[in-house]
Amino acid sequence: MNASKRTTSKASGVTLRTGGLSLRLDVRGAVVGLLLLAVALAMSVVLIGTGDFPMAPADVLNTLAGNGTMAQDFIVHDLRLPRVLVGLLVGAALGLAGAVFQSISRNPLGSPDVIGFGQGSAAGALTVIVLFQGNPTEVAAGAICGGLLTGVGVYALAWRRGIHGYRLVLVGIGATAMLAAVNGYLLTKADLPDATRAVVWLTGSLNGRDWSQVWPLACVCAVLLPVVLGQARALRMLEMGDDSAYALGVRVERTRLVLMFAGVLLTASATAAAGPVSFVALVAPQLARRLTRSAGPNLLPAAWMGAALLVTADWSAQRAFGADQLPVGALTAMLGGGYLLWLLVTERKAGRI
Repeated sequence: MNASKRTTSKASGVTLRTGGLSLRLDVRGAVVGLLLLAVALAMSVVLIGTGDFPMAPADVLNTLAGNGTMAQDFIVHDLRLPRVLVGLLVGAALGLAGAVFQSISRNPLGSPDVIGFGQGSAAGALTVIVLFQGNPTEVAAGAICGGLLTGVGVYALAWRRGIHGYRLVLVGIGATAMLAAVNGYLLTKADLPDATRAVVWLTGSLNGRDWSQVWPLACVCAVLLPVVLGQARALRMLEMGDDSAYALGVRVERTRLVLMFAGVLLTASATAAAGPVSFVALVAPQLARRLTRSAGPNLLPAAWMGAALLVTADWSAQRAFGADQLPVGALTAMLGGGYLLWLLVTERKAGRI
């Protein structure tokens, strides 16, 4: 075999070497990622066809291609497609943010909704709703500001000659409890219309979402996805510990700050678009890692898993509850809470908590 070009194969990947260049392709991870993306897109088509005016998947595809009737065009493009796109973007953003924070903390419990960033976004939105009676755009801005401020506070409190994973999780859990109390206080001070509006927003829902939520979130994802993927190798090194990452040439604190900022902004933007949808950020990276059977953050599979989970949960809520549809955030909270209990039990048996 030519010494300048060699190909070796392992259980889940292929390593290509040409001269001094080495590139490892995770074949299983790539295949799983493509399958998850296909599932997310297929469930999106099914979800678009679900509702009071049901449509077959073929009719949905024809309408998306521009061959539908006037009624079908209105139902698909004006009513249902924005909702589905928000679901895909929110799920992908939460899945990606969850993968980032679980890798930074080196802890499966280190997801944004567990360590306070979701509650911080909710507190910012509630402040705008209750104290300033803001419009939807102002509420979204409040959610983003609340999430970013919470991220700064958690990072500052967890800092002690670096960021240790369990310290970050513990500080975040404490911040979650405090912010939940703040949110409860704001609800008690609100007038009945504002309190009703706030409770509906806090549940986390895709109901009534339109193009005004799609484009800002799409822009945020388009900017931050390349940023996070560009740090994928450094993030993999961080999972081995700060000392090992330093030895491998990673600028640890700079990398951690960039990734935490990106993860917090993804979480805050997703919360601004759909409310605090619980446990997607916790569950999606773990399921993606189990499917790929690959070490490392599995960023793209986690994002596609989050998108597939959220649109599937929204479809399930519509099918199970019909006109009295359960908000998707309530369904993900019920299912995710069970997963969290299972995760705690397995981590305890493994001696990690």
